[in-house]
Amino acid sequence: MTARGIRDEPDADDLDVEEALALVKDQPHPGRAGEHVPAPATGADSPDDQYTGDRYKGDRHGGTDRRSDGRNGGGDAPGDSGRSGRDTRHARHKATPWPEARAIAARAGRARAGRDTTVSVSLTDALGLSLAAPLTALTDLPSFDTSAMDGWAVAGPGPWDVRETGVLAGNAEPEPLSDGEAVRIATGARVPADTTAVLRSEHGRTDDKDRLHATREIVPGQDIRPRGQECRKGDQLLAAGALVTPAVLGLAAAAGYDTLTAVRRPRVDLLVLGDELLTEGLPREGLIRDALGPLLPPWLRALGAEVTSVRRLGDDAEALYTAVTTSDADLIVTTGGTAAGPVDHVHPTLRRIGAELLVDGVKVRPGHPMLLARLKEDQHLVGLPGNPLAAVSGLLTLAEPLLRALAAHPVPERYSLPLRDAVHGHPHDTRLVPVVLRGDQAVPLHYNGPAMLRGIAAADALAVVPPGGAAQGRETEMLDLPWATGGIGVCFT
Repeated sequence: MTARGIRDEPDADDLDVEEALALVKDQPHPGRAGEHVPAPATGADSPDDQYTGDRYKGDRHGGTDRRSDGRNGGGDAPGDSGRSGRDTRHARHKATPWPEARAIAARAGRARAGRDTTVSVSLTDALGLSLAAPLTALTDLPSFDTSAMDGWAVAGPGPWDVRETGVLAGNAEPEPLSDGEAVRIATGARVPADTTAVLRSEHGRTDDKDRLHATREIVPGQDIRPRGQECRKGDQLLAAGALVTPAVLGLAAAAGYDTLTAVRRPRVDLLVLGDELLTEGLPREGLIRDALGPLLPPWLRALGAEVTSVRRLGDDAEALYTAVTTSDADLIVTTGGTAAGPVDHVHPTLRRIGAELLVDGVKVRPGHPMLLARLKEDQHLVGLPGNPLAAVSGLLTLAEPLLRALAAHPVPERYSLPLRDAVHGHPHDTRLVPVVLRGDQAVPLHYNGPAMLRGIAAADALAVVPPGGAAQGRETEMLDLPWATGGIGVCFT
């Protein structure tokens, strides 16, 4: 099976999917006039640095990476002509398999996690963080016997004489009840001592002498929440590492907390590279709009990061060197410049500072020329390809596992769904293909080339397509997108 940049057009019978799947139906068929259909991949887009596995050695040569600016197609399409004369077999061999690359990124984050990352934050600032210490009860919950319903607190058998003054939530401890006595009580109010039960409002009536009668049998203790029913002081409510959700905030407040000990958000500096990028207006005269500047900061925040700066550096080697060496962020993310062209300055900068290259190219499409480097013991750099969807691939492959480990977030449970349609595969590399989830199936979307965002903008997830492709109906691993999961991660501000 040959690799293609898009999957085949669905059969006519498959074109009745809801309008949201118009992306699936509108894609030109491979081979139609005006459409580029990549040739079988040869690995010609891998960086070809003389790297030993620990530190950079020697000079790089030839090749390009680039983004959706038309410079050699982004260096991610099979058959890229920007690397003529290079040993592509060696380049392909050097790249890290996709699952291994994600594991390396996670290990790098775990090695850093726990070092000076614990903070005490108010409840209002704790949402989305992970607990750095167990949450233990500071008091019994509830801390006194309370009424679970509006009605009457009654003592002994009925009928009962009713006190004139009722008991409301927030009142001081009421006077004890005597047998044959009742008092109006509100939900959440402290139950008087010697109360037998709470009689719900709908289960009681008064006679012409204002005596209270029960309309159904009363069970001692009914509708009373006894002190300590939920927990006793000192009980562990949540273990360290639990994600702080809105419910956790509520529990912490109920248990008496004003602040929480949590793992702080990893700090990220974003460096957007490329002289050809515009920040406003229409593309013109060989210049293109910067898609990654708007896309990456909120996505990084959705992954639990604090984006401390976004800088547009152009293709300036000295500016990149200065930005990298003066950053105090936990993670530096760069866009573009990860290959070996004349203005691809990421590798030379890493060599210059003696960085340890952990991942240099990944066997994944799009996004092959991504990288992960350790700059210092407590600082890493993720180099994303410049093409937008390739950059998203790098974000989910390297940045997401690293940030998750730094933030001590739980590893999401892996799951698979059958593909509604077959997806062509790359001969050697994993493919990440945007899909929408419909029932118990994943529907692959078109417009999934390295420079395209149209598919991912409509997607719920990315399908992890193994080398060689996936047949219709094959169970395929899914990577959820932050906004599709509905989880705490979808916090873009």
